[in-house]
Amino acid sequence: MPACVAAVIALLPLGYLVVVAARADPAVLLAQVVRPRSLMLLASSVGLAATVTAVSVVLGVGAAWLIERTTLRGRRIWGVLAALPLAIPSYVAAFSWISAFPDLAGFSGAVIVLSLSCFPYVYLPTAAALRRLDPAMEETSRSLGIGPYATFWRVTLPQLRPAVAAGALLVSLYTLSDFGAVSILRYDTFTRVIFTSFNSSFDRTPAVVLSGMLVLVTAVIVLAEARTRGRARYARLGSGAARLSARISLGRMRTAAYGGLGLLAATALGVPLLSMAYWLSVGRSGELDLPRIMAAVGGSLVLAGGGAVVTMLLALPVGLLAARYTGRLPGLLERATYLGHAVPAIVIALSLVFFTVRYAFGLYLTVPLVLFAYAVLFLPLAVGAVRASAAQSPPVFEEVARSLGRRPRQVLRTITLPLAAPGIAAGTALVFLAAMKELTATLVLHPTGMDTLAIRLWTETSTRSYAAAAPYAALLMLVSVVPTYLLGRDRRRTGGLADLEPQA
Repeated sequence: MPACVAAVIALLPLGYLVVVAARADPAVLLAQVVRPRSLMLLASSVGLAATVTAVSVVLGVGAAWLIERTTLRGRRIWGVLAALPLAIPSYVAAFSWISAFPDLAGFSGAVIVLSLSCFPYVYLPTAAALRRLDPAMEETSRSLGIGPYATFWRVTLPQLRPAVAAGALLVSLYTLSDFGAVSILRYDTFTRVIFTSFNSSFDRTPAVVLSGMLVLVTAVIVLAEARTRGRARYARLGSGAARLSARISLGRMRTAAYGGLGLLAATALGVPLLSMAYWLSVGRSGELDLPRIMAAVGGSLVLAGGGAVVTMLLALPVGLLAARYTGRLPGLLERATYLGHAVPAIVIALSLVFFTVRYAFGLYLTVPLVLFAYAVLFLPLAVGAVRASAAQSPPVFEEVARSLGRRPRQVLRTITLPLAAPGIAAGTALVFLAAMKELTATLVLHPTGMDTLAIRLWTETSTRSYAAAAPYAALLMLVSVVPTYLLGRDRRRTGGLADLEPQA
């Protein structure tokens, strides 16, 4: 029953959005869909997602191949640098770039910022896949006289297809759901116009229609990725050879390789860090609003901490059920919780607004509503961590405890939860960090008068008060850098963020 409750909570926002659209006049909805403005937003959003995904794939796969397959020196350092951009929220990166280069706005600016923020989603699973590949096929190709680069295109890259597709899917979903970066860079997409329509008009029909179109685009992308993947398998038969592939000498391309990785690190990490340092130094000449900064820190800790606890409480029954039982019902419940990862945050936030205004007005703009939104958004992070940890613990201990007369609740408290504790801790930490950086849902649902670091950064940046925004951006980066470094180091063998692929 608790697992069913978690699944219903995950499905509630999308279900309510469908109900609202069904009650509206079909002619009005159709008129909103086919109007030029809606079609232009569809083209701009899909075009941005496609371009950012393509650039991220090139950067991620290229960096992974150079680090894992060549004689490049300092591979550990380059690997950490390639993962660290995940520590910088996209809206912080956008703030850094637009404050340093004021003319960098619109489509080109959004492509640059989002590509530099998202390419680690492709790099991490691709690098892990390269480390797991059996080198026999590549060696056979080389023995037939095929050069290293042709071998990469004909032999290695096809085997990397699942990992690259998983990372590309995450990039496209992230780009479609991004609000902060495109708003700061002044590029109209679905999320930005939905937010503007919601705040500036009493008629919620345009926001509902655009939200529905965004959900449909997201669903098409997820289903297309699943369809292209099909039932193909890329595992070898037999144990294979437990050895590493021979690394390729770069020769004359060594300088270009170092230069390319250096440029990538400089643009993805150097520009935000230098920009932050500049604006912090400039801000010292004015008054530092410490009470407001501390209030924003406190608000972030309250919402992120509460969201992490609520999300983990909902994720525990789903993760444990999926780890211990196979069948249609556990699989459906787990997939239902992953829906929040595929639905953009602005859609979830607006659906909760519509629901509370009509049926639960007492929850409107309250802390519990924000925590509820976090649970819907980040439930996959917690469920995946719990399921992975519980699946690695032997069920025989629970069976022995039950054979000795222990009740199910006693077994859960004394055996199951302690064994799954590492995954519970990791999932809680992941949700906490994600909630600290979340902007869109927090901006729509936060209680009046309550600030967070993300909200203050967005507010100051929207008025181009870059020196005032710098402390909030620096604190957000400080919170995120250490855990992201540990994520990139500890998950080198497991694929990292590939585990977060939405389940089709």
